[in-house]
Amino acid sequence: MEKIKSFQVDHLRLKPGVYVSRKDNFKDVVLTTFDLRYKEPNKEPVMDPPAMHTIEHLCATFLRSHNDWSRKIVYFGPMGCRTGFYLILEGDYISADIIPLLLEMLDWIEKFSGVIPGATAEECGNWREQNIDMAKWECRRYAALLRKASKENLEYPSNMV
Repeated sequence: MEKIKSFQVDHLRLKPGVYVSRKDNFKDVVLTTFDLRYKEPNKEPVMDPPAMHTIEHLCATFLRSHNDWSRKIVYFGPMGCRTGFYLILEGDYISADIIPLLLEMLDWIEKFSGVIPGATAEECGNWREQNIDMAKWECRRYAALLRKASKENLEYPSNMV
């Protein structure tokens, strides 16, 4: 079998940021997959599972409810390595196109209070594993990175793939 593209990225040199992981054509529609890399792989501790689970619930809720973007959201979910998330959008985008959306989402999470959406036994298969405080900490950290993002955080270097 051919090695998939995400396993061809040099994770020893990958920095936190937002990257276009792939673009797929589905009939006449382009689907853009983003690598929302919160952690530096193999150098930083990975995200705490309860915090990551909370981020997943909050981000998915925000994105699928967004006035301008909700119809373009195909998927939001965690990476198995726990260093970030994948976001799949309908359309042909570059990383810079979604920075405002991501910052709006992260700001919403920072201000969020109340019951975590989907965190009941009826709605989630692991509803008790949530950590809003750590989720907010991870999102604040990622937002600070995105506010000062440069080419290094927005494009995989050509020699890394």
